[in-house]
Amino acid sequence: MSRTCVFFHAHPDDEALFTGGTMARLSCEGHRVVLVVATAGGNGLSATRPGSENLDQVRLRELAASAKALGCARVEVLGYADSGLDGTAVPGPGQVAFCRSDVDEAAHRLADRLRTERADLLTVYDPAGGYGHPDHVHVHRVGVRAAELACTPTVLEATVDRELLLRALRLVGRVYRFPPGFDVERFAHLFASRTEITHRIDVRRYAAAKRASLAAHASQATGGDSIRTLAALRRLPGPLFRLVLGTEWYVRRDVASGSAFTHPLDQVPTQSAAPPGLSAR
Repeated sequence: MSRTCVFFHAHPDDEALFTGGTMARLSCEGHRVVLVVATAGGNGLSATRPGSENLDQVRLRELAASAKALGCARVEVLGYADSGLDGTAVPGPGQVAFCRSDVDEAAHRLADRLRTERADLLTVYDPAGGYGHPDHVHVHRVGVRAAELACTPTVLEATVDRELLLRALRLVGRVYRFPPGFDVERFAHLFASRTEITHRIDVRRYAAAKRASLAAHASQATGGDSIRTLAALRRLPGPLFRLVLGTEWYVRRDVASGSAFTHPLDQVPTQSAAPPGLSAR
């Protein structure tokens, strides 16, 4: 039975990094995948801006290409301003920085999409917002509230296995000098512990789609004072790419911690099918 799965993210490229394999898997299995982003990511780091386009325009174009690679049926942008890495970016005229938006107001916007789609599943981030970006933290607050408003039956929190990440970073630190100010131990308080994680999704078969999704966000491979995460991941050879990015992790709060689900739709109640006539846009 086909289900409708809505993936809620803060900025373009977040979908590729955290949930791209899951999205591609669900789409290939015949489910309806809808991507909603809160902002256009206009305050992301970038050293390239083709022609006269501003960064918002560039990133929305990249988002459309990424969504196509992942098999999304629909893409929506809620229209908030990117809050910047520390949440202090000043929005343009008439805009509201997402991390400072009213939770209920933003949740109603998202809930409207959930109702229209009759979503069976919504993904957000863990309460820490993954690595702590203010917009990611707000995605958790807004998404959880929106699911309540729309009566969406299941919410999954996209995250990373904290212990596995720390082990990998410590190993890398033995052969690679991290940039000044980079503290591996700060990750001890971010993402989710292994005991919290309920879903470990094998997405190795969808590595090509995930790589294409990452590649679509070319603007985010440049800028800043160090190698960008997206650029580094794109350079990985195929076997290593599948090893490093072949699992995606989630937490579901209404089941026992440490559950061992292997599919995002395991034990998800059935909703009515999505209304006909909705096309990708």
